[in-house]
Amino acid sequence: MATTNSDNYHIRVKHVPQRTCLACRKVKSKQELVRLVRAADGSIEIDPGGKKTGRGAYLCGLPECWEIGLNSGRLEHALKTILTRPNSNQLGEYAKGMLQGFS
Repeated sequence: MATTNSDNYHIRVKHVPQRTCLACRKVKSKQELVRLVRAADGSIEIDPGGKKTGRGAYLCGLPECWEIGLNSGRLEHALKTILTRPNSNQLGEYAKGMLQGFS
């Protein structure tokens, strides 16, 4: 996307990837969200770099979003997998640690 200013110079506007939080449905830049990815073995992993292969879904850093994502079945639906108890505990611990960093 290029825009033109009054002197006919073209200014390039860098594209910022947008993603949607699966809990609150707000569209934010990809860097503001946490990517969760379904690995080949069916487990769900946190992907801080956003580059792991597999089906991905995004959550905000808000505690309500993590609660909705983990407890309502939206994460399972988005990743087309079943969230196991150990996997759920692991993600819950990550969310607690992440949220304590904000406090």
